[in-house]
Amino acid sequence: MRLNKGSQACLLLLAHAARQVAAVNFTQCLSTIVQNADATNNLSGLLNGEGQPVANASDTKAISYWLCTSACGAGPEPFQWSVFSQEFSAWLLPFLALISQLPFGGQYRLDNLMSALLTVGSPVLAGYSLIVTLLNSCWIHRRFRQSVDYPNARSAVSILSSLQQVPLRVCFADLPSLIILPENDSWWRYLPSLIILPENDSWWRCFAEFVDYTHTWSIASATSIAWVIIAYVLTVANSLSDVYANVQSQGEATGSMWLWLIPIVVGWLQLSPKCDFVRLEAAYERAERLGRAAIAAAHRGQAPAITQRALTITATEEDVMSPDELHTPPVFNYSRSLRWASTAETTFLMFKRATERSRDGIPVRGTAWVDPQTRSPGAADPNRLGSCQETAAYCAPPHDERGSHWAPGVFTRMAVASCAALALQWGTVGAAFIVAYFTPTTKIGCRSMSYLAYGGFSTLIWVLLLTSSILAHYSAAYSRRMPEPLSARMALGLSHWLRWTGKLLAIVNSAVVILASVFQYSSFYDRCYCNSSVFSRGGGAYAVIIETAAQAAQAKSAWIGAVALACVSAAGFLGLLNVLVDRIARLEVAS
Repeated sequence: MRLNKGSQACLLLLAHAARQVAAVNFTQCLSTIVQNADATNNLSGLLNGEGQPVANASDTKAISYWLCTSACGAGPEPFQWSVFSQEFSAWLLPFLALISQLPFGGQYRLDNLMSALLTVGSPVLAGYSLIVTLLNSCWIHRRFRQSVDYPNARSAVSILSSLQQVPLRVCFADLPSLIILPENDSWWRYLPSLIILPENDSWWRCFAEFVDYTHTWSIASATSIAWVIIAYVLTVANSLSDVYANVQSQGEATGSMWLWLIPIVVGWLQLSPKCDFVRLEAAYERAERLGRAAIAAAHRGQAPAITQRALTITATEEDVMSPDELHTPPVFNYSRSLRWASTAETTFLMFKRATERSRDGIPVRGTAWVDPQTRSPGAADPNRLGSCQETAAYCAPPHDERGSHWAPGVFTRMAVASCAALALQWGTVGAAFIVAYFTPTTKIGCRSMSYLAYGGFSTLIWVLLLTSSILAHYSAAYSRRMPEPLSARMALGLSHWLRWTGKLLAIVNSAVVILASVFQYSSFYDRCYCNSSVFSRGGGAYAVIIETAAQAAQAKSAWIGAVALACVSAAGFLGLLNVLVDRIARLEVAS
């Protein structure tokens, strides 16, 4: 039976489509091409390992991209479960398991999920939040140590340093400029009274003790980190011993790309952030109850009615410029850092002014300073007694020392944290790129492009979210002004748009990095387009089928250098982290 021309065309199209999707064996395809070249004496598209035309078909090590697609097809090599399972379990699975050791503690499960996606989607953001938290702690400890020795100061700095994972607020933070207050205001209503009055000492002491819990090393976390490190070392040593056993599916690149996760997890474990929302709220309420009891005892059972807290650790979306400030997982510290620094600076200035007046022998009320040694044991310090207006005036700093909306040194700390985070990100992603770039066929292909895309999007996400936090803090300065300036409204709107865009990109980038690793192990990239490095070679692209000894030596050297770069970047980040942790510990001891 003869087929008509239309049927023949359909069969040819089906056969072509089947060849396009069928699995490819490049070694067998090259053998067939060489045999046909010997038979026809047509060497077109046959190349040596450097991409140069050959004079003899038997010298062929590579083929041009157009010959690869026409003779071998555009599909990938067959999926090999044994290779995929071995590479996935050795290179990727330990890092995915390590994600569970990140600090979470959000009020809602969605907050914890988003924190994991932000961390994986943007290691730059995760590293930035970690380092800026440490730098903030060093800064506030140093400020108090240099200028403050007032009672409760040690508890206050401990509380401020610990509460970077909550939307910490000073109620009526601009109170020092508003000295005139109603006579019936509560003794404990405003921050000056909380600092000055001796009956509030128990609140500071109790709250500092309650939030001084540690969520640090456990058997599970130590085992997870040890598993990742040992697996990485063993697989790197094994792969370098035989460079071209399944060369394109080797996981050196993906293993190096994920290496940033180790210093991030270790850093948070060392810092032990106070991010458990339920536990923090319970500690705050417990300290408040004890504080009320102490006030009641000081006032002979008649505690003043408390209508407003001086320091708050919770808020609603209407109280903050960025909803991310409400999420306690520490990766969101990028959104709270500026507002936290402003609150900490306000508190510091009040403590500093009270310290200066106490050193000068000026009591809160009256002019006669009472020698503390002359008062009876257990009696309240009379020098610290006064009304709400008197405590406010006592803590009010001079006009030339009034706190700024932008705390001193905040941009320097942001710059240092940014440099450290970028060095970690691009040290590990750069190592993955080097491995892919120098693996034949060299230059930029699908593998190296996926690593560049991951690093680029990670950096972009950090830029978007950090810019969003700056704009939100700028608009917060005008939140109480009516009408609100146009610039503040525009800044707040742009801040929301940048935050939404950054989070969406973080979700996408998390999927990209996992898929890039899976594609690496599953032979998805083992196709003519990816193996020919079309991105950078364009029309001169070619696919190396048989690697030469020189190429193997070059690739091995590049792999060793890439592993060293990734390890040095991670170790350098850990070194900076430990320096900051040690500095905080010394400042705490000295205070």
